[in-house]
Amino acid sequence: MINPIRSILLLVLFGFLVLIRVFENELFYDPYLQFFQNDYLYIDSPRREIFKLTVFTTMRYLLNSLISLGIIYLFFKDKSIIKFSALSFCVAYIILILFYLYFVINPRQEDYYLFFNVRRFLIQPIGLLVLLPAFYYYKLKQ
Repeated sequence: MINPIRSILLLVLFGFLVLIRVFENELFYDPYLQFFQNDYLYIDSPRREIFKLTVFTTMRYLLNSLISLGIIYLFFKDKSIIKFSALSFCVAYIILILFYLYFVINPRQEDYYLFFNVRRFLIQPIGLLVLLPAFYYYKLKQ
């Protein structure tokens, strides 16, 4: 039977992910939000403050990751899955932020599409979309 409190908590956490996305312009400094909404393959990279951009991108990744860990915990109630997920988020962050900083510091039009996708992994909860079905399948096979 489904626990109603658990269901409400899951809805609240998913709601937080939606709110982060809806209020991204107000909450985070990111000149690339507007840049990638335009025809970015044919225009120059926007002016940006690299340190401030990195801090806000890190903060957004951290928020998304913590909420994602909460969702994964509520789904599976397994500490080993949470530890693995947290480690996955940490390793992914280190790898992605290095690529991200390379693209921010060295903007070239031929790299914009790759930069767009690396940035997407940092600012959206794609890790949750990958890990949740993977752990569900893993639990089914046990």
